[in-house]
Amino acid sequence: MKRLRRLTRIAVVVLRHRLDALVEPALLPPLPRLLLSPFRLLPRPRQPAAVRLRRALEALGPIFVKFGQLLSTRPDLIPPQVARELSRLQDQVAPFPPDQARALIEQALGQPVAQLFAEFSHQPMASASIAQVHAARLHSGQEVVVKVVRPGIERIVDQDLALLATLARWVERYLPDGRRLRPVEVVADYRQTVFDELDLQHEGANTSQLRRNFLHSDALYIPEVFWDYSRRNVLVMERIRGIPVTDVAALRAAGIDLPTLAELGVEIFFTQVFRDRYFHADMHPGNIFVNPLRRNPPQYIGIDCAIIGTLSEFDQYYLARNMLAMFRRNYREVAELHVESGWVPAATRVSDFEAAIRTVCEPIFEKPLGEISFSHVLIQLFQTARRFDMEIQPSLVLLQKTLLNVEGLGRELYPQLDLWNTAKPFLERWLWERYSPASLGKRLSRQLPGWLEQLPRVPDKMLAALEAPAQQLPAIQAELAALQRQLASDRQRIRRRQLLAAALLFTAAVLAAPLWLEQPEQLWPAAALAAGALALWPLRR
Repeated sequence: MKRLRRLTRIAVVVLRHRLDALVEPALLPPLPRLLLSPFRLLPRPRQPAAVRLRRALEALGPIFVKFGQLLSTRPDLIPPQVARELSRLQDQVAPFPPDQARALIEQALGQPVAQLFAEFSHQPMASASIAQVHAARLHSGQEVVVKVVRPGIERIVDQDLALLATLARWVERYLPDGRRLRPVEVVADYRQTVFDELDLQHEGANTSQLRRNFLHSDALYIPEVFWDYSRRNVLVMERIRGIPVTDVAALRAAGIDLPTLAELGVEIFFTQVFRDRYFHADMHPGNIFVNPLRRNPPQYIGIDCAIIGTLSEFDQYYLARNMLAMFRRNYREVAELHVESGWVPAATRVSDFEAAIRTVCEPIFEKPLGEISFSHVLIQLFQTARRFDMEIQPSLVLLQKTLLNVEGLGRELYPQLDLWNTAKPFLERWLWERYSPASLGKRLSRQLPGWLEQLPRVPDKMLAALEAPAQQLPAIQAELAALQRQLASDRQRIRRRQLLAAALLFTAAVLAAPLWLEQPEQLWPAAALAAGALALWPLRR
């Protein structure tokens, strides 16, 4: 009953914002077209479709808002103007009662809040769809923030995700571009993302790993996690004080060099991707701050590490080479790398793929490099590759989304930011360091203990590999013999059916002969048809 009420609520919001007008009726199958036809009599909406979609998601509540935020990071699936509008969605939710927050903390940590913390702020600092945050101080004097998952949120999330999955199946079935948009896959990815966010232990582990990666770096600071005070639904972290990265006036007032800050953000991103293969994948402005006490060089502060992207060593290598080939406008190499890496099928004609990439990229590269969006070139490349049956891995989608955020933030700080000139030397240096003699020596030394451990087993494995064909030979011979017997049996069956068909044909001709002799012009067609049917009957299989 609750699901039915929720579904009714969704239908009301969809019709109120006239989302039905987003679909051309002639392109719909008969039943959906019939159901929507009465609403076509309503006045045409005045607001743009993207605005109506954003407002509908806001009206449907936090889970749909977060889904819209996810869609805003997928310009490979939705039109750019829709992605821009959905990026305006704000995840601001009324806080739940502070007494509930205290009760949840005490239940999770097994002690009263007064014993756990020297100070605890009754009113939350911030409240979002999944959790809210309270300020506190440990007995050691350390300032911290306490993040608490909303009570009962798992049940609400599960219900809304089930409805989203149903809607996704309808979109895939009934909308003209439904299959291309892959809504079922997008909702499945979103489900995993949301349930990861519900587990604050998962966020804490991501935060600790990223902090360890940049522990000795002056470029990025990640707050410390206090594991003794953290559970699945409660996370306690060091409190940071910084300037929001989008507050350009405050950054200038603090004496921060904005061009240096913008280029530093690009370097941090590429360091995470190509040094660590582990990157913060939710780098929107609300999660990035700047240390006001560090001016030269400046320092970023990153929070909310619930969503982390990882790359395999294989994808990392091919991604770097693809980017460098794009920098050099070597479209042939880009096409060959996609085939080599298996990102597109091996049967893809490289010359056709190269021509498609050149068609998309050449008009873009006619502009000065400083005016070209590197992230949008990457999106265009992936969209072109999809026409050649490229399946984009989730890790590459997260990387594309993060690069969009990084470039957008960088150009907001410094509009003349040339990401190409910042990234190209980094990639060239990374490839050289990775395949320099010293680097290869280090990698060999890391692999050597494992190889030595396996060395005594090599002769046995070689012998087993040589004996395997001989062991499989009797089974193969038995299978061939069975196939030969089956073939002989099939031949005998066909021969018997042919004889039976001939006999039936002869019998039909004999039975029809007297009538045919009396009235040949009338009975011959019927007799021939009957004889043919009788003859073909045994061969019906």
